[in-house]
Amino acid sequence: MTISMIARQARTSAPRARRYGKLARSVAILTITGMTLSACQSLFSQSYQASVRPSDNPQTVEEVQKNDPRAQMGAREHPRIVASYGGEYRDEKTERLVARITGALTAVSENPQQSYRITILNSPAINAFALPGGYLYVTRGLLALANDASEVAAVLSHEMAHVTANHGIERQRREEAEVIASRVVAEVLSSDLAGKQALARGKLRLAAFSRQQELQADVIGVRMLGEAGYDPYAAARFLDSMAAYARYTSVEPDSDQSLDFLSSHPNAPQRVELARRHARAFGQEGSVGDRGRDWYLNGIDGLLYGDSPQEGYVRGQTFLHGSLGIRFDVPEGFQIDNKVEAVLATGPGEMAIRFDGVADAKQTDLGNYLTSGWVAGLLPNTVRKTQVNGLEAATARATAEKWDFDVTVIRQGQQIFRFLTAVPKGNPQLDTVANVLRTSFRQMTSDEIASLKPLRVRVVTVKPGETMATMAARMMGTDRKLDLFKMINALGAGAALQPGQRVKIIAE
Repeated sequence: MTISMIARQARTSAPRARRYGKLARSVAILTITGMTLSACQSLFSQSYQASVRPSDNPQTVEEVQKNDPRAQMGAREHPRIVASYGGEYRDEKTERLVARITGALTAVSENPQQSYRITILNSPAINAFALPGGYLYVTRGLLALANDASEVAAVLSHEMAHVTANHGIERQRREEAEVIASRVVAEVLSSDLAGKQALARGKLRLAAFSRQQELQADVIGVRMLGEAGYDPYAAARFLDSMAAYARYTSVEPDSDQSLDFLSSHPNAPQRVELARRHARAFGQEGSVGDRGRDWYLNGIDGLLYGDSPQEGYVRGQTFLHGSLGIRFDVPEGFQIDNKVEAVLATGPGEMAIRFDGVADAKQTDLGNYLTSGWVAGLLPNTVRKTQVNGLEAATARATAEKWDFDVTVIRQGQQIFRFLTAVPKGNPQLDTVANVLRTSFRQMTSDEIASLKPLRVRVVTVKPGETMATMAARMMGTDRKLDLFKMINALGAGAALQPGQRVKIIAE
C-alpha cells in the first residue's frame, strides 16, 4: 500500500477498489468499484504491465511510431498501468539486462521494424504483458522468479507475439461491445449498481486474451526463442516455475489452481506440453540454445524482492509500514497480499480482509464517518466508538446476501485507517478475526522503524558441505524458508546442490 494512496483517495468522494478473486466477492459492499486492467493474464491473481531502450529514455515509442494509431492506445493506458503497479522499477543494471533480452528477440520477430518500450514494474507480482504499439511490461517479481535469461525471453517473446499479431486491437473491440451490453443491463434493471457489476464481470472475462490468441502467442514465442539462440525449452520450464509459485502462494496449496484462471485461459499442463512440442523442432532438450544463466544472475543480484519500502512490508502474518508508522497482524492461516490500492488478506473458508486509508483533515466524527454512505449494507444500530491501543476508533457491522462484515476505522493524526473483514454469512469466526486486527494494530516504535529493511535477491555460490537446508537457513522474510528457496531456484523433489553452483537467496 503506497503512502500516496491516502492523498489520492482524499480527492475522491469514496475509495476506489479493485477486485481480486474471492476477496472481491467478499468486499462487494463497497459502493464504488474500479477499473480492471485489460491485459494478458498470467498464472496468478493479477492482470497479466529493434530500438530497445530503458523506459526513461527521452525518445519514446510514441515518437518512434507517432504515425501508428496502435501506439496511441498504448500511450493512453501506459500511465494507468505504471500507477497501478507501484510505478517503475529504476535500476540501470536490471534495465540493461531486460533490454539485452528484448533486443535479441526483436531481431527475429515477425515484424523486426516494430519498436518496443520495455518497462520494469515495481511490483512483486509475477506478471508480464503488452499493449498495442510496442509497450512491453515485466514485473521485478517475475525477474526474481526466473533463473536464466532464456526464461525471461520466453515470457517476453510471448508478449511480443501478441503485439505483432494485433491481439490487443481485437480485444479492444470485444471490450467496447461488452461496455455497450453492460449499459443495456443497467437500463433494463434500472440499477446503476447492477450495470457496474455487469461491467466488472465483463471486464473479468476480457482481461485475458482468447484461448486461440494465447496458444498462437505461445507458438510464435517458442519459435522466436529458438531463432534468437535461446533455449527453446525455457517456455515450458518457466511455466512449471509459475505453477510452483502459484502453489507456494496459495492459502490452500492442495486446491485446484485452475480456479485462478479466467475461463478463456488455457490450463497450465496443456500450455507446458504444447511449448515442449514446438521446442522439439530445434532439437532435444538440453542440447540446443543458450540459457544465459550466469550473466542473468549477475544482472538480478541485488534486485528488490517482495514489497517496496513505499508500500510497506509483509513479514509472515504481520504488515508493517515504516513511513506511516503502523503495524498489525492477521490470524494464522491468512495470506497477506500487499497491493498498491490496499492490503488484502485471504484466509480459509473464504474469509477475507481489506485494509486501506484515507486522509481526513476535517477530523470527521468516526461514528458519522461509518454511516456516511461509503459502505452499503451497514447496520447503523451496530456502530460503536472505542479505543485501539490508545487510538480513537469505531466499529460497525454490515451485511450482504451471502456475507457478514466487520468494519473498523481507526484515526491516527489526519488519517483514517480502515479494516473490512468479511466471512460467509453465519460464520462464527468474524469476531475472532476482527479482534486480531484491532488488538494488534498499533503505532511502531522508532527502533522498529529503523530496523525495517527491504529484502533483496542475493546470488551466492554453494560451498563444499552446504545443503539446501543450510542455504535455506539464510533466507529471510518467510517462515517457509526451505519451500521458498526451492521455489525461486526451481529445485524439484530429489534435487541436490553441488559445490560451485550459483543459487538465489532472499536476504536484507
